[in-house]
Amino acid sequence: MAAALYEPGLGYYARGGTVIGRMPAGGSDFVTAPELSPLFGAALARQVAQALGAAGARDVWEFGAGTGALAEQLLGALDADIRYHVVDLSGALAARQRERLARFAPRVTWHAQLPDAICGVVVGNEVLDAMPVQLLHFDGARWFERGVAPDGERFAWADRPTELRPPVDAAYVPGTTVELHAQAEAFVRTLVERLTKGAMFFIDYGFPEAEYYHPQRTGGTLMCHQGHRADMDPLVDVGAKDITAHVDFTGIALAGQDAGAQVIGYTSQARFLMNCGLLDMLNGADLPTIANAQKLLAEHEMGELFKVIGFAGGIDLDPLGFTAGDRCHTL
Repeated sequence: MAAALYEPGLGYYARGGTVIGRMPAGGSDFVTAPELSPLFGAALARQVAQALGAAGARDVWEFGAGTGALAEQLLGALDADIRYHVVDLSGALAARQRERLARFAPRVTWHAQLPDAICGVVVGNEVLDAMPVQLLHFDGARWFERGVAPDGERFAWADRPTELRPPVDAAYVPGTTVELHAQAEAFVRTLVERLTKGAMFFIDYGFPEAEYYHPQRTGGTLMCHQGHRADMDPLVDVGAKDITAHVDFTGIALAGQDAGAQVIGYTSQARFLMNCGLLDMLNGADLPTIANAQKLLAEHEMGELFKVIGFAGGIDLDPLGFTAGDRCHTL
């Protein structure tokens, strides 16, 4: 998964494709919430502003900034003295970001690696799902780590015995495949260790542990996206399509908490955006604006599948986005 997505010159995010956009006619493969509606960033900005005030900070760090749409929305909504930092592994996407954010140029800095210390607010929209996962496969008696091997001019699955296990001990049936998120959890731990004062907010699709590793979820969550269509075969068209896995939010919460942060909230994207005033922003809006915002909220669109988790360190914060509908008890 790491090679298919990030190998220089060959990987999906390194080859220079359009990747993100609203329609397949433009060459894109999927759309994200900031591309659907600028009100996504406008609502998130209210939470970011509150956290910046609590930290007495002026710096926002975005990881995996995509087309720059969210950065553009946040910069447009936040105070003019806010400094914005982008960390992105994709040189192709960074070039699109620079073009899109040209008018904010003096306030935006791009970084090729993690900072040594962070004082401010971290945001990440659909960044955790793009981090490589480990696959485990159960044959009814033993667990195997599932890898990829050459098969002529193609690729094939190859299994080897492992001591790795899912974090939930359940009655898994033969043929079950699940994912482990060691890299995403390590990423969150590292950010927390470098967060001197501030907050972090991650928006992504996923479930708490009990749902993620439910024994009826026999096929796991690994998915591919190409031309705005989904499929479940990452061994075909390698490097030409996106590969993702849903997020185990319990694992992410524990990783941040064990590293010293406070989990300040976990809820659905719909509830988070409404808490941040999205419905008020729709007063007097035209029909296209309302229709696009509805996709952010509707249960059958992004509203329920996508979740928001928040962390804080070194500050006292009663977060706006989790004032109603907090689900930390489900983690």
